Amino acid sequence: MGKNQHVVPHKDGWAVKGAGNQNATKVMKTQGQAINVAREIARNQQSELVILNKKGVIRQKNSLGKDPYPPKG
Repeated sequence: MGKNQHVVPHKDGWAVKGAGNQNATKVMKTQGQAINVAREIARNQQSELVILNKKGVIRQKNSLGKDPYPPKG
């Protein structure tokens, strides 16, 4: 499982950052663009997507990793 991906406010728009990283992986003009990039990275790394609002408060979380408790049957 890879690093969780965070969509955070940035002076130039919105940034995608891996959890614990100082530098942005990518900076986009809109939050929607940043979410799309972060979602793809999180899906590839089987990690969680965390979206913050303009005030830096968590707005939404999406687990895009493998389900640790898959349905039986």
